[in-house]
Amino acid sequence: MADQVLLLAVGLSLLLLLLLLLTLTVCYLWRRKKGQSQYQELLSSVPSAPACCAPVILVSQGSWPTPGEIPFTLPPRLVTQNHGDPTNDEREEKEEEQEEKEEEEMKMEARRDILAHRGSLSVRSWYPMGTVVAGLYSAPPLKEVVAPPPGMATRLCFSAEYRHGSEQLVVSLLRLGNLPPHFHGNVTLVELRLLPDDRRPRQAKARGTGPDPEFNDCFVFQVSGVCVPQSILSVCVLSVEHDGKRRAVGRVLFPLEGELGHAGRVLWRDLETEEDTQCSELGDVKISLSYSPSMQRLSVVVLRARGLQLLTDAGVCVQVSLQIHTEVVKMKRSCVVKDENNPCFNHRMTFKLRPQHLDEACLRFELQHPNDIRSEPPAQLGVLVVGPFMYARGPQLQHWMDMVNTAQEPVKLWHGLRRAT
Repeated sequence: MADQVLLLAVGLSLLLLLLLLLTLTVCYLWRRKKGQSQYQELLSSVPSAPACCAPVILVSQGSWPTPGEIPFTLPPRLVTQNHGDPTNDEREEKEEEQEEKEEEEMKMEARRDILAHRGSLSVRSWYPMGTVVAGLYSAPPLKEVVAPPPGMATRLCFSAEYRHGSEQLVVSLLRLGNLPPHFHGNVTLVELRLLPDDRRPRQAKARGTGPDPEFNDCFVFQVSGVCVPQSILSVCVLSVEHDGKRRAVGRVLFPLEGELGHAGRVLWRDLETEEDTQCSELGDVKISLSYSPSMQRLSVVVLRARGLQLLTDAGVCVQVSLQIHTEVVKMKRSCVVKDENNPCFNHRMTFKLRPQHLDEACLRFELQHPNDIRSEPPAQLGVLVVGPFMYARGPQLQHWMDMVNTAQEPVKLWHGLRRAT
C-alpha cells in the first residue's frame, strides 16, 4: 500500500514538471514570435538621392490649404548605371576614376548653387519645389492705388463686401481725400455704424494728418442676409482739436441695397457736410436732440430754419409731436417768428420718455403758418419725422441713433422738409 502511494506521488510530480516545462516552452516561443512581429524594419518614405544632389526639403502633405496654388514636384530618383565590363580590370579602374572626378565636380557645383539660392524654394533644375508669386506680397504705396479724384469736395475711400457663407459685412476703411485746410492739423476720427440696429459705433483713428489722412482699417459687422437690404452703413468723420473738442467734418450714408454689386472694389463717396447735407425745395430746419436715461427726459431745441417758402406774412411756428406707434402722446408748439425766410427760434421743449420706448417713439415737426381764425387749421409749410428705423431713414434715422448713443449730449443737425401726406 505504501509503495502504491509513493509511485502515485512520483507520477504526479513528473506530470507537473512536464506541464511546467511545456508551459515555459510555449511562452518562450510566443514571446519570440511577438518580438519578431513587433520590431520590423521600417521602409523610408524619403526617396534616395545621390550625394551630388542638394539637400532635400521635406514637405508634409496637407500643410497648404490649396496645394494647387504652389505646385511641388518630387526629385527624380537617380540610378547609377555601371557601363563597365567586370571582366576587364583596367577598364573598371579608368571608369571609377572618371566617375570620382565627375562626382567631385557635381558636388562643387551643388555647393555653389546652394549658396546662390539660399532661402529659395528651388535649387536650380535638380529639385524644383515650386514658385512664389511676388505680386501677392508686394504692397504698392496707397497713394498710387487709390489717388483721390480731382475736385474740392471731401471724399471718403472705402470698400464693402458681404460674405454670405459667414453672414459678415467686411468694410475696409482706406483714406480721406481733400480734407478742408482748417482740419489739417487735427486728429481725424471716423465712427462707423450699421443702421438701424447697431448702437455701438466702431472707431478708427487716422495714421497721419494733412489733407489726405490714411486709415487702412478693417471692420466686420455680423448681419444676416435677410437684413442686408434694409441696412445702411453710416460713416461719420470727426476732427479732434488740440483741446479735445470734436467737430463734425461730414458723413456718408451708404445703403447696402443695390450697392453690394461693387464688392471688393474701391469706392469714393463725397462727405455730406452740415452746409450742404440738407437741401430741399421746401426749406430746412436745424434741431438739437438730447436724451437723459436717468431722468427719462427727451430734450428738443428748434434752433432755426432756412429757405422757407412763406405763403403769408403771418409768421412761422413749429409744432412738435411725440408719437409712440400711432398714438400722439404729447404735442407742443414754439413761438411765432414773423417776416423772416430764415427764422431763428431757439425754442426748447422737453418730453417724458422711458428708455424702453426709444425704439417705438418718434418726433414729428411741422412748420406752420398760424391762422387768425382758430376754427381753421394752420397752413403747413413742411413736415419732418425724426426717429428709429420704424419711422425714418437717412439723416433722420442717424440723428435719432446719435442721440441714443450719446446720452445727455446735444446732437445738432439740419434736416430737409417734405410735404405732408
